[in-house]
Amino acid sequence: MGNDKTNMIVAIALSLVVLLGWNYFVAAPRVEQQKQTAAQNQAAGQSPGVTPDGVPSPAPKEGGPAAPAPGTLPQSGPVSREEALARSPRIRIETPALAGSVALKGGRIDDVSLKNYHETVSDESPRIVLFSPTGTATPYYAEFGWVGANAGALPGADTVWKADGDLLAPGKPLTLTWDNGQGLVFKRLLAVDDKFMFTIRDEVENKGGSAVTLYPYGLVSRWGKPQTQGYYVLHEGMIGVLGGDGLQEYTYDSLAKEPVYGSGGATKGKAWNGVTGGFAGITDKYWAATAIPDQNVPYTGVFTERTDGATKVYQASVRSDARTVEPGTTVAATQNLFAGAKEVNAINEYERSLGIKKFDLLIDWGWFYFITKPMFRALDFFFHLLGNFGVSILVVTLILKLLFLPIANRSYVSMAKMKAVQPEMASIKERYKDDRTKQQQAMMELYKKEKINPVAGCWPVLVQIPVFFALYKVLFITIEMRHAPFFGWIQDLAAPDPTSILNLFGLLPFPAPDFIHLGIWPIIMGVTMFVQMKMNPAPPDPVQAQIFTFMPIIFTFMLGSFPAGLVIYWAWNNTLSVIQQYIIMRRNGVKVELLDNLRGTFSKGSKASAKN
Repeated sequence: MGNDKTNMIVAIALSLVVLLGWNYFVAAPRVEQQKQTAAQNQAAGQSPGVTPDGVPSPAPKEGGPAAPAPGTLPQSGPVSREEALARSPRIRIETPALAGSVALKGGRIDDVSLKNYHETVSDESPRIVLFSPTGTATPYYAEFGWVGANAGALPGADTVWKADGDLLAPGKPLTLTWDNGQGLVFKRLLAVDDKFMFTIRDEVENKGGSAVTLYPYGLVSRWGKPQTQGYYVLHEGMIGVLGGDGLQEYTYDSLAKEPVYGSGGATKGKAWNGVTGGFAGITDKYWAATAIPDQNVPYTGVFTERTDGATKVYQASVRSDARTVEPGTTVAATQNLFAGAKEVNAINEYERSLGIKKFDLLIDWGWFYFITKPMFRALDFFFHLLGNFGVSILVVTLILKLLFLPIANRSYVSMAKMKAVQPEMASIKERYKDDRTKQQQAMMELYKKEKINPVAGCWPVLVQIPVFFALYKVLFITIEMRHAPFFGWIQDLAAPDPTSILNLFGLLPFPAPDFIHLGIWPIIMGVTMFVQMKMNPAPPDPVQAQIFTFMPIIFTFMLGSFPAGLVIYWAWNNTLSVIQQYIIMRRNGVKVELLDNLRGTFSKGSKASAKN
């Protein structure tokens, strides 16, 4: 492994690892081609006589009941959101972060939009809608209550509650009341904070003459399989931390492969019995809805998928153990609902203040969370200090360069020494041109004498790979990076550079096609990579030289579709590497051959054109 040809092959191999690995796992994601069926565009409403499958039945030895399913599809088609909302009397939800309403018919939280998040970078674009009521094309809601056997009528989707107010807001809770006329009075106290957390306290007062046994439950139900990003580095679908079993993640497709759950064969799913602590819900890339049980009470958590007509219904639910309500007594159960944006600081604060077990895993930090989480913390710190995530990326990159300075210095010093002994290496090759073994031995002796590591040039690449991954993950999964501007035309660091060479970066009067993402910043990155590679003499092997010449072009096209923040990082990192290598080479008395190499490259190109 001592000659420079082997050294070049190692460098090429490492570069290909970056190219092919990232292209496979990140840049070329499997985007699921979802087609919404006609039945998904039907409305959803409650119908009596539905086989229970929503909230899990307890294990047979517990002998408890299941909760009602979320509903069945009527024959009529979907209606507008406004018409669906008008089907039930409602109490308005108004917080600094949320807008929506609670349906008094059913007591569901089924109308939530996010005030501070829009579909595009423009604040004039529509707000992100999280929850939608039954009757719309894509119902999505949260439901809480009680299930039980031989307890008389229990609140359901058709129950019309009475409210003691007309607004649910921070510091202004709401109480819903319903009397079943058979001795049980139900109360539901709803509260919401200034972010995304609801508190639901269900109470049952037994005015009858006999005890009843009830089970508190909470669920999040989603009708129709949503469009997903389909990236390998991102989980979308069912998510939960379920006691000692820890984090559980099921995509919509993988849930369908689970065994039949419950009776009837129409429901598939997975249950965790007798767990304590955690949550269960449904997550998108940036938004999530989770039912959070009492963290100190055992419960059963379930993910299910069932088919209603031609529509898939996905549900995450929690159901706590039995509560016995003696005559003349009241029993209460408190649960929480998270419904909103997965803001890192908010999630961490909820985990701390409410004691929700591993709630931070709602954000998909990945297997390398020990790298991605500190990376986010650093970027977030400098963002609050400087007010721009793009500038934060530049500062963090500079700090990382300083941290890895000893490794990079050893690498560049070794490379500088390699350049200094080029004449001796050429002499050895000439002397033993017919004996490869002796040539290798002589090279190794020279390296040992001059204390040269022939593969030292690989270390900067190896060091950069985990940083590259961590930054990509942070840019891709954290909502803080969504629609975060830099300067000029970069208004979203988490999206590709919007400019395109195909319409001369906007100078031509037509939109650029989508099949090639090659904007200004990817080209800047390619130029800086080209310059960095030209800091060293070209390999003597013409094939290797051609590979190294075209590698910046390959990376330019590959990174063209990556988030702009990542491309800016790579360009800035290349620039710092060029400066660093220049200083080290000058200190070691080695000539910097950048200009000579550039002239050589372009003069060869000119001669080749002249010959043609």
